[in-house]
Amino acid sequence: MTKIFINDKKYYVDSSKNLLQTCLNLGIELPYFCWHPALGSVGACRQCAVKKCFNHSEKSGILVMSCMTKIEKNLIITTHDEESINFRKNIIEFLMINHPHDCPVCEEGGNCHLQDMTVLSQHFKRRFIFKKKTYKNQNLGRFLSHEMNRCISCYRCVRYYKDYSDGKDFNVYGSNQNLYFGRLKSGDLESEYSGNLIEICPTGVFTDKTNSLNYVRKWDMQYSPSICSHCSLGCNIIVGERNGYIRKVENRYHGEINHYFLCDLGRFSYGHSNNKSRPSKCLIYKKKKFLEINSKKILKKVNKYLKISHKIIGIGSSRSSIENNFALLKIVGKKNFCTGMTHKEHQCSILIAKILKKNFFKNPSLKEIESHDVILILGEDVTQTSSRMALSIRQAMKNVSNHKFIKSQEISAWNSFSTSLLNKNINTRLFITNTEKTKLDDIANISYYGSLQKQKKIGFNILNLLKNLYFKNKNIKTCHYSLEIFESLRKAKKPLIISGLQNLSKSLIKIAYNIAYFLKKLQINVSLTLLTPNVNTMGLSLLKGMSLESSMKKVKKFKSYSVIILENDLYRHSLKSKLDFFLKNSLKVIVIDHQFTKTMKKSNFILPSCNFFESSGTVINNEMRSQKFFQVYKPSFYKKKNYIKCGWIWLKKIFNKFKEKKIFWNYTHDVLKHCISKISDFKNSNFSSPNSKFRIFNQKVPRSPNRFSGRAVAHSDFSIHERQQPKDHDSMFSFSNEGSTIYEKYSTCIPFVSSPGWNSSNAWNKFQDEIFGNIYAGNPGVKLFRNAKIHLEERNFKNIYLKKKISKNSFIVSPIFNLFWSDEISQYSNVFKKKKIFLKSFINIKDAQRKNICKEGLEFKIKYKKNIFKIFIYFSKILKSGQISIPIGGKIPRCLIGKKIKIL
Repeated sequence: MTKIFINDKKYYVDSSKNLLQTCLNLGIELPYFCWHPALGSVGACRQCAVKKCFNHSEKSGILVMSCMTKIEKNLIITTHDEESINFRKNIIEFLMINHPHDCPVCEEGGNCHLQDMTVLSQHFKRRFIFKKKTYKNQNLGRFLSHEMNRCISCYRCVRYYKDYSDGKDFNVYGSNQNLYFGRLKSGDLESEYSGNLIEICPTGVFTDKTNSLNYVRKWDMQYSPSICSHCSLGCNIIVGERNGYIRKVENRYHGEINHYFLCDLGRFSYGHSNNKSRPSKCLIYKKKKFLEINSKKILKKVNKYLKISHKIIGIGSSRSSIENNFALLKIVGKKNFCTGMTHKEHQCSILIAKILKKNFFKNPSLKEIESHDVILILGEDVTQTSSRMALSIRQAMKNVSNHKFIKSQEISAWNSFSTSLLNKNINTRLFITNTEKTKLDDIANISYYGSLQKQKKIGFNILNLLKNLYFKNKNIKTCHYSLEIFESLRKAKKPLIISGLQNLSKSLIKIAYNIAYFLKKLQINVSLTLLTPNVNTMGLSLLKGMSLESSMKKVKKFKSYSVIILENDLYRHSLKSKLDFFLKNSLKVIVIDHQFTKTMKKSNFILPSCNFFESSGTVINNEMRSQKFFQVYKPSFYKKKNYIKCGWIWLKKIFNKFKEKKIFWNYTHDVLKHCISKISDFKNSNFSSPNSKFRIFNQKVPRSPNRFSGRAVAHSDFSIHERQQPKDHDSMFSFSNEGSTIYEKYSTCIPFVSSPGWNSSNAWNKFQDEIFGNIYAGNPGVKLFRNAKIHLEERNFKNIYLKKKISKNSFIVSPIFNLFWSDEISQYSNVFKKKKIFLKSFINIKDAQRKNICKEGLEFKIKYKKNIFKIFIYFSKILKSGQISIPIGGKIPRCLIGKKIKIL
């Protein structure tokens, strides 16, 4: 620690931070624009000026930019002297010369860093009376609005988009006073992380176009902390609601997972909740159509048919909470509970759960991934399946904090300009194996393209080299790809192995595990990450159960089974022919879901359920980290005739009517407690967030800001009297602005970001123990398995490379995943329905010639067993012969991965 003096007070601080970051850590407020904790310092805006004094007595010195100033021993700084104040005031006045007077109509109003810093710099009057400079705006696609006239040239946007996320279609053009931040031509931004420009920009240049359609000011929304439900990473989000509609999703800082950034899928896919066609009434299939029925009558009819049934099969969902899935398991029993996954996916998930439970390796968080020096990705297109992780991998490639040259030259890691010049000399290396190109190929040292069997062989060769190094054997022959990857892993200080369920291959996961195992045997600090498709795949695996195929066999054998399907569209997993037979031969089909899925259309009874925004619950991410999401609003508060209920509530009602013994679950935490008492793996889930009894000064935490307005007239079309707000017994939050707003140092779950004088998303420094550190009260969530146990036994993979015999007419299916297509729930959001994504399937050029396919883009039919699918075929020079890459999701189910199909 280094001793410095700020405003005549002595402090002991970390010398690795710059002066601006140090001041903010100490609670000393300084204005800034160009600096950002994740982007570092460039000293472009000149707004954070302070005086560096020569001695204590005279107070004479020079003005310095605090973001570019190192911490030195006995440094003397004043921030509130007249010269510093006037300098900052003049700078903000210059920045505001061309800024329009449009705060009342600007969508960032009340959520604007520029507003906050203008007030902090004490600039209140405009003296510029001449014509302002104006620009033409661009159409940047369906996600972002562009208003270039509000730009103050802080360079944050281009530094984030181009330098941090490696985007190639956005830049700064011009020079001096004529700068333009945008694309060469109007069009959709290509980066999967473009939405972060909304929060990166300190002004209103980039705003949320999806929010503009139903715009509400920040202070007029009700908020709740939640978890992104679209992949297994469990990024933390803040959800804003008004009058029963989700209006906005923002990033919620988590020191170990997503910190300041989200992917576009997590930020913009909330429209499914506002879908007007989603089920809100109980429905019964009668006379070849669905008829409305009240909840009491439908429960009686469901109870009647369940008693007639021989037994009940319950099909759970990896996109639903632990509480909902456990409630279903409670009704049907362990032997009749199905995970809703195909056999391959089920087996792979169980294997990953076993590996993670052993906790033999470090399973890194997204932030920890950024510190690894060698990364090997086996058979996973991370940008499309777990997009936020790909952004962390990109930062690992630029990690200069441990670079020897930087230390020798005493260059600070926060000095963005200096460190960016050294990126080319960094020893961090990335290796990828896949069937087709991935979005990370641009930063990879080796991108190996081959069939799944060839990828396994590469992994197996690396494994053999590691084994022989460990057992000190010599003279091993292998290909140059494997040898180069092996050499990098052997010399690495902190390597990371990544694999997952993209190819539904147990053997590839085992190879990834064994590579990590022998690296650890060689005393190398290795980490292992295994990716799964959905937010709660790991939670469902811990509940155990049978595969979808096993449940189909039971119904085929005993036709007196009824089926309860919980929040799962089975047609996205298995074949239509099998599912039609399965559902037709079930005595009755009861579906509990919040969207009109294909499965729901084949059901006999429909019970409308709450989605992630309308309920509270627990999910387990890819790290085995238990996290809780919280209800943003109660659907019944806005519509009394609304029958939408949480999945576990519907299941409790069915159980209490069907069984002689009753269960007394009143709140979500009652279900979780019951689950923990039966399944010990979930015992730490109780500590993943404060419980419903948590209070700050004997008060709950408000979901709405103090300035929340218009509540009295929200229901004026029903009554002139203001309705009493609902009471939340499930959590520490209140459905109003009543409660303690002083929760910075007390609560891990922050509903919205606001602090006196800091109203934008840049206010996260008020909630952190240090800038870019952890939340004051600790990061939300808890890892279920903390202590390392005995490792798995060594595996033998001698027979895994035997190729399937492929006839001239058949092809092996390799999957293509698309961030904006493969996810199930996002497809019910209007913004994604309108986003034109042309799904291409690929075959090798030689295969195309063999099949007499002369032109790209033609529609063909493919056949698997009795099922026929339509695809558009394009040619690939990379894809190996005998392979066909097909986009998975929508009409192509996951069960086709790795299967032999015919092109008709």
